[in-house]
Amino acid sequence: MRKGLLLASLLGFELAAPVAASAVEINVYSAGAVQEAERALAAEFTRTTGHKVNFTIGTVGQIQEKLKNGAMADVIVVATPALEQLEKAGDVRGNSAVSLARIGIGVGVKDGGPVPDISTPEKFKDAMLKAKAITYMDPAQGASSGIATARIMQNLGIADEMSKKTKLTQTGYSADRVASGEVDIAIQNVSEIVPVKGVKVAGMLPAPLQVFTPYSAGVATKSVAPKEATDFIRYLARAESAGHWKEAGIEPAH
Repeated sequence: MRKGLLLASLLGFELAAPVAASAVEINVYSAGAVQEAERALAAEFTRTTGHKVNFTIGTVGQIQEKLKNGAMADVIVVATPALEQLEKAGDVRGNSAVSLARIGIGVGVKDGGPVPDISTPEKFKDAMLKAKAITYMDPAQGASSGIATARIMQNLGIADEMSKKTKLTQTGYSADRVASGEVDIAIQNVSEIVPVKGVKVAGMLPAPLQVFTPYSAGVATKSVAPKEATDFIRYLARAESAGHWKEAGIEPAH
């Protein structure tokens, strides 16, 4: 407990902070991969501080477009390399970035159906070739898992064959298309498979193929509530928040 208190102190957030006398709304623009844990923590944060947290979920490309069009974000949560680019572009305040977690890519299949063996690269390749239809996030939208999956298909030498039976997902959870029966397999960050009813995780990509994406949060340059935005980021990163990250299938950074 003392360790947790020390981390909270270092992060600048008091665990017993009183409800704010003047509550504000904090607008969070976030990648979908971390939203389940974020929403659970946001509910706690609101009860503690009185500040309301609003979420806008999208891929990196979609968030960049919204910022370009003048979106008034307070907090931005995306893959760490993307956040670094946003900082360089002037969309995120310098030195405001905080590492939150990392996420691996999993494979989702229909709950109650056959589970493919994906324990090795060759078995994963075989499972892909046997599938009638698969889905993953559209790489063109800037989705980290989609970019990684497209590269994996290319490296396995099956990109052309898989393109004929791949239905790219633009937004939301790819696993929803497994639940509906539209496709057999969804490949996405495991945290975006876990919440989908009717779908189970067949497994993680085998080690030689696995790609872990780190995620970080930063304060938007145009934030009208930078102090509260900073407080929320620190709340996400504190040691006591680790349980929510793990429950969502995410490895917390702290």
